[in-house]
Amino acid sequence: VTWDSPTDPSNPLNWPRVRKWSILLITSLGGLVTLMSGAMLAPALKSIGADLHMESAETEVALSIFVLAFAPGPLVLGPCSEVFGRRWVWVLSGSWYILWNTVCGFANTKGLMIAGRFLAGLGASAEFALSTPISSDCFRPEERGMSMAIKQFIPLLGPAIGPIIGGVITDSINWRWLFWVLSIFDIFVVFTVFIFFPETHHPTILARKAASLRKTTGLKYYSATEIGSPTLAQRLKVGLSRPFRLLVTQPILQLMSVFLAYNFGILYIMLSTFATLWIDHYHQSTGTSGLHYIAIAIGYSIAVIIGGPAQDRLWKHFTKKNAGATAPEYRVPLILPGVLLIPIGLFWYGWSAEKHLHWAMVDVGAGILGCGYILSGVAAQSYIVEAFLQYNASAAAASQVLRNIFAFAFPIFSPRMYQVLGYGWGNSLLAFLFLAIGVPAPIILWRYGARLRERGKPQR
Repeated sequence: VTWDSPTDPSNPLNWPRVRKWSILLITSLGGLVTLMSGAMLAPALKSIGADLHMESAETEVALSIFVLAFAPGPLVLGPCSEVFGRRWVWVLSGSWYILWNTVCGFANTKGLMIAGRFLAGLGASAEFALSTPISSDCFRPEERGMSMAIKQFIPLLGPAIGPIIGGVITDSINWRWLFWVLSIFDIFVVFTVFIFFPETHHPTILARKAASLRKTTGLKYYSATEIGSPTLAQRLKVGLSRPFRLLVTQPILQLMSVFLAYNFGILYIMLSTFATLWIDHYHQSTGTSGLHYIAIAIGYSIAVIIGGPAQDRLWKHFTKKNAGATAPEYRVPLILPGVLLIPIGLFWYGWSAEKHLHWAMVDVGAGILGCGYILSGVAAQSYIVEAFLQYNASAAAASQVLRNIFAFAFPIFSPRMYQVLGYGWGNSLLAFLFLAIGVPAPIILWRYGARLRERGKPQR
């Protein structure tokens, strides 16, 4: 069983644009909840620590356990979405997050808080496992640039607006409401997906079509996926092992994993320490410190406005130039400006803070860094989609393991780094390392990407 025709209306690629964008936007709101769940708690660290009898470092680690759970989560959820479909995995994961995030609001011991944060993080990691595959399910290659930019932009607003909302709630109500407000919002998101949005995973749609034909005709109709792995147990065995096999056997995925990991680690260092800079060094209030995250959001927005359409135009240009032939390397050119803007932003932000310049100078540096992250990150993730189109959920999960570990670990050592080196040399160290890791990446991809993909072992 396959699609009835190239214009089959049951194929998500042929759905009306309104439906496609509605699915992308509402699922991106789930990602917004995920990243708000970390940043929104920053203004409440002292209150939570005092109520649960934890030292400052203990509180930060306890709440960062949520981010650590992002590492194993996609390894299970991504492959499961290739077996059971995106919709049910997304809905059940969101419900799991709601349950344990709500429990965190009732926690009276640090043990329950740590356990609740880790279990909530497993559910919240569905954003990292499924947002890219859902985008690739619904949008054709020449449309994916803008869709990938939007799906990454909306979640990253979480660290920008989270501290603002968190400061207001902590000061006016109670830190426990931080968890409950997020759970209430995510209930709305999950309910909307459950009621209104259909399945987007192509093999799952075709498998259900085959099952319907078997039932109505009595004949042996099957989809290609069912023929390759006829039993559920076999499909799960193959699917759950696929991210590990991809990461071990695909050199191109190993390169992208390191690149994305360092990118994400740098972003999380800035997000986790930005409020502290304004409170401790510029002596601003908690509420005012949260407003500076708007500068990062402005940087994101500029990258989306410029980068999204540019990705689509470049894809069409290279496709036309090569007589309709496509290649993942068409996504590479926009990685380069991103990797140049990130160290520029680090130097600007770090030395402006070190010299205690006007707050606007620091914010400009943060905005440049945010812009560079979106430009390079969207292009890199788009490359992975095109390179592993058949198994993009597993490939995305494999590429994010190291990234999520870095996001957990980097903010733990960054306060000590800034204490010893200061913001100037601390950020300069990060920038120099990024120049060594980030700048060669697009050059290697452009010149040797095809060869590296050929060296990878075939998958099933």
